[in-house]
Amino acid sequence: MRRKYAGTWTALITPFRNDGSVDYEALKTIVHKQIEAGITGIVPLGTTGESPTIHKDEAKKIFETVVAEAKGKILVMAGTGSNSTEHSVEQTKLAKELGVDACLVVCPYYNKPTPEGLILHFLEVAKVGLPVIVYNIKGRTGINMTTDTLMTLAQNEMIVGVKEASGDLNQMKEVIERRPDGFTVLSGDDGLTLDLIKLGGDGVVSVASNIVPAEVTKMVNLALDGNIEASTKTNDHLSKLFKDIFIETNPMPIKYCAHKMGLCDLSYRLPMCAPRTESQQTLDETLKFYNLIS
Repeated sequence: MRRKYAGTWTALITPFRNDGSVDYEALKTIVHKQIEAGITGIVPLGTTGESPTIHKDEAKKIFETVVAEAKGKILVMAGTGSNSTEHSVEQTKLAKELGVDACLVVCPYYNKPTPEGLILHFLEVAKVGLPVIVYNIKGRTGINMTTDTLMTLAQNEMIVGVKEASGDLNQMKEVIERRPDGFTVLSGDDGLTLDLIKLGGDGVVSVASNIVPAEVTKMVNLALDGNIEASTKTNDHLSKLFKDIFIETNPMPIKYCAHKMGLCDLSYRLPMCAPRTESQQTLDETLKFYNLIS
């Protein structure tokens, strides 16, 4: 049996209009396309959603919009993490009030807390009463959550899983071997998803599925069903895309791709900006290769 939060989750981009405001109509369209593709769930306001640049009133409306479109169809895991415990708690309370199913909470970035500080941070968020997925991504936060620290947190009934983006398969293997029953382990890297599932992991929080949700879902479902040969073929086919969408800092490339596919304006909030011309050319070629644009 699959764990409750197993499957394919899309780390949603946040579409902005050219004037910099949130494009809620485009967001509805994006969510609808995810639902049509059979995705497990969506993650609004993770790193891919440019969460550090989103104001409180915008976050509320984004969560409301996504929940209204998705409720009863797919799951919603709200990105509520920050480097302030107080702010993370406030965002998690808001997300719970608005009816999301779980929250994704990144390790506090820049602060570089001790293991004790990490534990205290996540336990405060867990007190809100919304299921928490820990997000471990050293490359963005400057700190790696050790397996010992994670297993301490996993004893709390509200801390139900981890998005592992450490990039270290040995660490992921140790997490999978030591986790309690029901604790979900999701890949935070599209390119490592199949390897993680082979080790006993449960799926992915995907960037690529913003533009190819059905294909990523197919790959993950095949792997979770034990059809590794067929999943490997799909994974191999998608490998070029998995690489090229990180040609520059996420979400710059994936948002450019979504723009080229007509899903949103080419608009970011600084310090994020459009990819360089040569990167755009590479992404154009990749989109054509996958028949995503003509």
